[in-house]
Amino acid sequence: MEKRYSQMTEYEIRQEIAVLNDKAKKAEQMGMVNELAVYERKIVMAKSYLLNPDDFHPGETYEINDGEGTMFKISYMNGVFAWGFREGNEKEEEAFPIALLFKQ
Repeated sequence: MEKRYSQMTEYEIRQEIAVLNDKAKKAEQMGMVNELAVYERKIVMAKSYLLNPDDFHPGETYEINDGEGTMFKISYMNGVFAWGFREGNEKEEEAFPIALLFKQ
């Protein structure tokens, strides 16, 4: 049975990321776009478990690593997910893995 990322050591997570990167490259080479997207999301989740959620603070604004420069204000943290609102859209609450967020 597979372990959850929360049960893995840092070393095991890094190994998992390497395996997922290899699978993502193969999927990309074979033109399997949907499979590539799944692996990319798994990589982001694994990387989130290498970060410390205590470094992300409610009330602070972070940039989402989406290539568009979208800003995101954290309302609260739940594990490795930051919940809050994108700038300019305070009606729809969203959650992002912390590996997608970075301070400017």
